[in-house]
Amino acid sequence: MSEGNNSGLTASAGQSLWRSCIDQLAQELPEQQFNTWIKPLVAQVTDDLSKVTIFVANRFKLDWIRAQYAGRISGLLEKLYGQPVSLELALAPREIQSRSYSTIQNSELSVPAEPASLGEDNTAAAFKNRLNTALTFDTLVEGTANRMARAAAMHVATMPGQLYNPLFIYGGVGLGKTHLVHAVGNRLLADRPGAKVLYIHAEQFVSDVVKAYQRKTFDEFKERYHSLDLLLIDDVQFFANKDRTQEEFFNAFEALLAKKSHIVMTSDTYPKGLADIHERLVSRFDSGLTVAIEPPELEMRVAILINKARAEAAEMPEEVAFFVAKNVRSNVRELEGALRKILAYSRFNQKEISIQLAREALRDLLSIQNRQISVENIQKTVADYYKIKVADMYSKKRPASIARPRQIAMYLAKELTQKSLPEIGELFGGRDHTTVLHAVRKINGERQQLTELNQQLHVLEQTLKG
Repeated sequence: MSEGNNSGLTASAGQSLWRSCIDQLAQELPEQQFNTWIKPLVAQVTDDLSKVTIFVANRFKLDWIRAQYAGRISGLLEKLYGQPVSLELALAPREIQSRSYSTIQNSELSVPAEPASLGEDNTAAAFKNRLNTALTFDTLVEGTANRMARAAAMHVATMPGQLYNPLFIYGGVGLGKTHLVHAVGNRLLADRPGAKVLYIHAEQFVSDVVKAYQRKTFDEFKERYHSLDLLLIDDVQFFANKDRTQEEFFNAFEALLAKKSHIVMTSDTYPKGLADIHERLVSRFDSGLTVAIEPPELEMRVAILINKARAEAAEMPEEVAFFVAKNVRSNVRELEGALRKILAYSRFNQKEISIQLAREALRDLLSIQNRQISVENIQKTVADYYKIKVADMYSKKRPASIARPRQIAMYLAKELTQKSLPEIGELFGGRDHTTVLHAVRKINGERQQLTELNQQLHVLEQTLKG
């Protein structure tokens, strides 16, 4: 590629170049930004790869893409191709907007409907649901990490307005909370096509409140939100320190519950762990059912990789899926990111997917993990967190104030490193592997039951992963 030999280039090479660029942007940008601005883009690549034309749905989006992302896209294209690539932005012709992206480059991407804005006269347009139809219960891989949350969500989808109202789902970044709430909306609409369903990110709700005040359109605002049958709202922690927004959400919350509409919310922490949210709102969040989604276990990570590879029309050998799953442990989003890198590397280099190819594609990620996460680092981080001495990790002392953090450190060592149980035991003062196994099982079991412990473990995991 870097030699710039353009002979024999085909449309598939152009598709591979653009796809690799998209995959890289998906790694760099927050999911909300990527889905809103990058994923809908339609690209046309010349046969010699010297020029990429990006088609954008409207003038506002075109200006925003040019200002915020064009420089990065241009730089990525040049880096991937090995020589300058001319980038042009253009408004999408009607025939492109009406076709799927497969007729241009990429079968997976299409131009979405414009998001509804407040004050529209057309009632149907005002209630565009913003659901991603690809995120369903069928496409969600089930495991012990999400089983309870999935069961509760399925119950809500099939019997809305009854039990578990509101349903509050919490967990770390990229564990599948957003997938689950979309699945609820898609399932309800499959059963009741006329239902008023809205998926929205908390930041958009904040924006809608601001617009309603600026434009004095609160009647339209209330009509929109208070008349819903199902409200799905992501990341309610973004309401922190926004008093007016919290007031309006409280009003919408009460109005929807009064008419037996259902509310499903997600957050990065459990209700009582939310900072700078009014107590009366927290009590409403906590009044239904609160369930956690955990980081996926090994078998679930393997299944996710294989399923998502098939959705991309690629086959991932099971041994490769196990290799990736053992090295990418934190969340589904990181798994998807690793998969994108492997698929892009495979397509761009025209090589079969293998463990060696996965090592090459993920070398930066693997080197960071090998450098950062060691048993010694875990011991120090846990000791600092629980305010004990690192030496207590190896000592024979057994008071609860020491034994408990030691068990947590053993659990994290098993989860976050490749060390065997005997190796971990040796690093904890020469303890037997059965002692380590007991600690791992104990903390894993309590994590499912104790909200506070679960939150502490999330904090430690995020700290260790940098």
